[in-house]
Amino acid sequence: MMHANLIQLPERSDAAPLVLSDVSKIYEDTKALDRVSFTITAGEFVVLLGPSGAGKSTIFRCVTGLAKPETGSVEVLGTPINRLSGNQLRLLRRSIGLIFQQFNLIGRLSAIKNVLAGRLGYVPAWRVALRFFQRSDRQLALANLDRVGLLEKTYQRADSLSGGQQQRVAIARVLTQESQIILADEPVSSLDPESSETVLGILQGITRERRIAVLCSLHQVDLAKRYADRIIGLRNGRIVYDGPADGLNAQTLDLIYHRDDADPAEMEKTDARVPA
Repeated sequence: MMHANLIQLPERSDAAPLVLSDVSKIYEDTKALDRVSFTITAGEFVVLLGPSGAGKSTIFRCVTGLAKPETGSVEVLGTPINRLSGNQLRLLRRSIGLIFQQFNLIGRLSAIKNVLAGRLGYVPAWRVALRFFQRSDRQLALANLDRVGLLEKTYQRADSLSGGQQQRVAIARVLTQESQIILADEPVSSLDPESSETVLGILQGITRERRIAVLCSLHQVDLAKRYADRIIGLRNGRIVYDGPADGLNAQTLDLIYHRDDADPAEMEKTDARVPA
């Protein structure tokens, strides 16, 4: 029987996995978010664009429950995460997979042991201490390493892998976590162009295959336009653009980055990178 102070996570459904409604967040005298509202549906790859300080990181913190907004609500799988704490919050966070700029792997451990870290929220504490996982967990980890093209690297130390390979291990980890929402914070900013394309292609593929909702922050405008289903542009904590990737043009970029002197031809170059 489930303990009375725990919530039961909903099964996958047609309901939107992530809904922000009129969210505002203030740090001291700075309004980091100003009445931000958007919805991400299952199987949708959404990219956040905006300069440093636009509010991208604050959105991630609100979605994970690390920051509580002053106004509005953040619903994860239909549950307002900003109203939860303790065991309830930990349980809901299992459905949110995090991918970081610097991979956040344990370098001395093998790829599969890093991927199995995605199961830590599902196993008893004694198994965590002994690093004991059931066969089904290992099979899941192997399947996800195979999905990201790294099955042959299963027992190789993480710190011996290339940056792109390490990020693919991180993707396999959130898949093994069985995340219904993935938050990817600048996942390709430290990668070369080829590895960036590979990582974003995998993220785009699993979004559609597994009906995962992905919210990804990027600085590379050209990559956002090629891989996103939808782009949300932020400036000064406000949404200034929310629409399809093909609607992102020089005028829209001026609005997001406040670049009155922007050169449209320059913005269209391969690997165009908007300075933060």
